[in-house]
Amino acid sequence: MKYNKLIRDNIPEIIKNNGKECTIEVLNNEKYIYYLEEKLKEEMAEYLRM
Repeated sequence: MKYNKLIRDNIPEIIKNNGKECTIEVLNNEKYIYYLEEKLKEEMAEYLRM
């Protein structure tokens, strides 16, 4: 399964501690801003559904 999302709070370590594998990528500023904007859209859509 592939997730193209920002991660935080030691998520890769948590995944590995659960016996699974993950790959991470350190983003350049352009990609980082893109994914921040995508996360904002996702959170806003969730808020508006409330």
